[in-house]
Amino acid sequence: MSKDPEKGLETMDDAESEQQQQQQQQQQQQQGESGNESASVAAQLMRNPQVLAALQGRLDGMIGSPSGYIESLPKVVKRRIKALKNLQLKATNIEAAFYEEVHALECKYHKLYMPLYEQRSSVVSGEYEPTDAECEFTLDDEISLEMEDKATIGDGDAKLHGMDEHTKGIPDFWLTVCKNVELLSELIREHDEPILKHLTDITVAFSEKEPMGFTLEFHFSSNEHFTNTVLTKEYFMKCRPDDKEPFTFEGPEIYKCKGCTIDWQKGKNITLKTIKKKQKHKSRGSTRTVTKTVQNDSFFNFFNPPSVPDDPDADVDEEVQGQLTADFEIGHYIRERIVPRAVLYFTGEALEEDDYDDEEEEEDGDEGSEEDMDDEEDPDFDPKKARAPGGKAGDPQECKQQ
Repeated sequence: MSKDPEKGLETMDDAESEQQQQQQQQQQQQQGESGNESASVAAQLMRNPQVLAALQGRLDGMIGSPSGYIESLPKVVKRRIKALKNLQLKATNIEAAFYEEVHALECKYHKLYMPLYEQRSSVVSGEYEPTDAECEFTLDDEISLEMEDKATIGDGDAKLHGMDEHTKGIPDFWLTVCKNVELLSELIREHDEPILKHLTDITVAFSEKEPMGFTLEFHFSSNEHFTNTVLTKEYFMKCRPDDKEPFTFEGPEIYKCKGCTIDWQKGKNITLKTIKKKQKHKSRGSTRTVTKTVQNDSFFNFFNPPSVPDDPDADVDEEVQGQLTADFEIGHYIRERIVPRAVLYFTGEALEEDDYDDEEEEEDGDEGSEEDMDDEEDPDFDPKKARAPGGKAGDPQECKQQ
């Protein structure tokens, strides 16, 4: 039986080709498994706090460091870059002057707000009863009607709080405001609330002299806990570029705050607590009980912040700086948001608006980016030929509710 040599060669070629394909598949499978293992290992490493801290340290060290590209430029080009930096420094100094004028303008308009804040305080305290005309607020008639209905149904609840038609002012106004704001409610303990019921007003006083700053003033009615009528917290701000790192300037910055001394009545200082501790004698083995006074968690620790140097450019301990950063955030929020809009934090409307705005921004960003991506990735997309649901070619797309 004769054999065709050409067919034999073809058979051998097919076998070799098939063998090569199998080898390639095996290599690809091995690479895929290796890649999956690498990805798994990388994922585990990224969940390790120590690894993340090390990476963050490396990234922080890279910030502000010159790139290889800049270093490789000719001297004549580097020379021009220095000229641009001099221009940038002049612009930064102008920016600092701008913020100083903004602060002066803020001081000017704060004086216009003051009569309104004083009238608000007199209504809250019950010193002034607003007229019927002053109580008409037509922007939310529907909400007002709902509130009236609830008030009628909830008269029993009002009596539980010791309120009726003869109640003066708005009881616990500022305590409610503080408890509604998360930044402040985290500081308030149960033993703070009886004192905060005596909080009648929070005001702001701006410093028009150097250094730039402001003072928060917490006004209290007579109470059994301390003799102060006003507790203060002063914030100092700097508004000039740093001599060594001028380009880090981003506007006025709080660098220091100062509290006040609270004149506690005897045995009423809730910022301190007494604990009992047993001690054992090393040689005799006998034990004794000693009492020790330690700091107690309280809202009123807010008036005793960590001390820092007077020099705004002095180095501050990392732990202390963390405490000050949180303190500065609270002080700024009280000044910028709570004092100007206190009634809206009392009702909760300001909190609802903040949450709604944040959610809207997120949704808008997601929807917009997805639609833009679809249009850009479709090479055949033609806006003129886009069809609205049930429409004809050329009809405008229906507007989507954002």
